Amino acid sequence: MRFEGIYTPIVTPYRDDYSIDRDRFADITEHLIAAGVHGIVLAGTTGEYYAQTLEERVDLMRLAKDVIGGRVPLIVGTGAIRTEESITYAEQAAEICVDGIMISTPPYATPSGRENAEHALSIDRAAGLPILLYNYPARTGASMDETYLNAVSQSANFCAIKESSGDIDRLHLLANNYPNIQLSCGMDDQALEFFVWGARSWVCPGSNFAPEAHVALYRACSLDGNFDKGRRIMAALLPMMSLLERGGKFVQCIKQGLALRNLSPGPPRRPLQPMDEAEQQVLAETIKKMDVEVRRIEAGA
Repeated sequence: MRFEGIYTPIVTPYRDDYSIDRDRFADITEHLIAAGVHGIVLAGTTGEYYAQTLEERVDLMRLAKDVIGGRVPLIVGTGAIRTEESITYAEQAAEICVDGIMISTPPYATPSGRENAEHALSIDRAAGLPILLYNYPARTGASMDETYLNAVSQSANFCAIKESSGDIDRLHLLANNYPNIQLSCGMDDQALEFFVWGARSWVCPGSNFAPEAHVALYRACSLDGNFDKGRRIMAALLPMMSLLERGGKFVQCIKQGLALRNLSPGPPRRPLQPMDEAEQQVLAETIKKMDVEVRRIEAGA
């Protein structure tokens, strides 16, 4: 499987009582497809998978499959602390016939490279689907090291890696030493560098509410090879990206960004709390400035 373009790790919309809002999930999915994203990633960090029951996650898989209807690829996250639980998600994803699965490191356990690789290979054997790896050591406590990468490279199903470490040396390592694993940007403020090093896809949370801007950067860099334009678009996106990572309110910012597009996905699940009014105002002003600048660049100004 080739990963090309903008893959949105879709949010999970909740009602005020924290139940999943299926109708709003469908609305957001349609919004993303209409805006030109190239794939949907379900049960990622942005989707708050860690706050959901097994039954809810499987139900969302089925809902996403039905709503998307094959128009863009659907990748389903299998993240869990126990390998057995991740296998269950992978088996369900295979039964539902999604396009691929995403495998992360089990959080809190901090496995060795060998142990982590066996976790991933066990999931692979259970599902037999194309795999997007998700390396996010800041959240999981362990990195997909070279022992891991060498081990999983034995299976052709390990197609790509969403690299979210923030370590630029990891980008160089992957680009130079593991050409069998496609590079996918998972660290938003390094998107330009990923595209320079040959990445053809970007799993970007901000594309939930600003898909057009993210598609514009991908198009400039990966399709047109216009890195001068890419630098200008990236400069316009950076204040927004910085705001998303500031103050530990990442999911809340993404959800508030959607609310600004009249697609409110409701609150995050506890223990997270919504943004206050002052934070919402700063986010709205930052997004407005970004949108104006990206439109100006796209118009050739």
